[in-house]
Amino acid sequence: MGNKDYYKILGLSKSASQDDVKRAFRELAHKYHPDKQGGNAEKFKEINEAHQVLGNPEKRKQYDQFGTTFDNAGGFGGQNPFSGFGGGFGQGGFNINMEDLGDIFSDVLGMGSGRRGRTKRKPRGADIEMDINISFKDSIFGAEKIIENYKNAKCDVCNGTGAEPGAKISTCEECGGRGQVGRVQNTMFGTFQTTVICPRCNGEGSVPEKFCKHCDGAGSRKKNVSLKINIPAGINDGEVLRVSGAGEAAPRGAASGDLYLHINVAEDKKFAREGDNVLARVPLDFKTAALGGTIEVETLDGAMRIKIPAGTESGQIFRLRGKGVAGRGDMLVEVYIAVPKKLSKKQKQLLEEWE
Repeated sequence: MGNKDYYKILGLSKSASQDDVKRAFRELAHKYHPDKQGGNAEKFKEINEAHQVLGNPEKRKQYDQFGTTFDNAGGFGGQNPFSGFGGGFGQGGFNINMEDLGDIFSDVLGMGSGRRGRTKRKPRGADIEMDINISFKDSIFGAEKIIENYKNAKCDVCNGTGAEPGAKISTCEECGGRGQVGRVQNTMFGTFQTTVICPRCNGEGSVPEKFCKHCDGAGSRKKNVSLKINIPAGINDGEVLRVSGAGEAAPRGAASGDLYLHINVAEDKKFAREGDNVLARVPLDFKTAALGGTIEVETLDGAMRIKIPAGTESGQIFRLRGKGVAGRGDMLVEVYIAVPKKLSKKQKQLLEEWE
């Protein structure tokens, strides 16, 4: 077998926890499973071999002390704990851990993991992704939007049952009303008895004598759907809003997918955002900057007046408490001195006399 570095095979350091070992094995086994496109049987065999050792605390302890080349290290009744790896697939050479491989079987082979009671789920409706454009103000305070979507929606004639109105519903002959059927599947690991959703009744356990003419018994059909969406206050540009169950409708009795809304916040000419604070930049005339006074500032809640102390310089920032995002943040007002482009003769004279 040679002296193999099981830690390197799993991409781990010697300080890795048992959870790290299990996690690494699952990820690599998913990637290299021979039944997947791009899989690698030899690599998968090597990964499983490493996991059988490092995933067992006692075997891992022996491996850390003696490596993979010892024959009579003791600790397991005088037997080499790695001797069980000599065979190939399906010959008893591997002690496959079905608990760890459960998710791999489900994803790759489309069946249960071999654990009692686990079955393939009903097919779920597809998710939908959409962009939605909102104003800067709506992103701050939240808003209610109506969106239109052309999608698979529950048939409004049969109400999603797939049956023609008034049609008799009978027990499914294929599954006997259980909604599940047994399947025998031959794999590289041997023969497995699995339970899957009945393909005839889609897990319902019953079928109509006449299928709905409007949806051909699917329980859903394409149509335009209007949906009211609540945009939460304080949402950021680029965030994704998930609306559960608002995606594509699924076949009879199964759950609909979800709707994912990608939020695009329009830029505002007067305001910007920094975290929970709203930023604004306003002009300040030279006289008020020098002598002090009050100016009117536009906020997201409306106009308000702020006091300007004498000697205010360009770039000075005034904080308006609670005028930021949804009342959580503040509004930061930066003033800049606005130099007049035209002056009267008297104004010019006064400036020339000013020392």
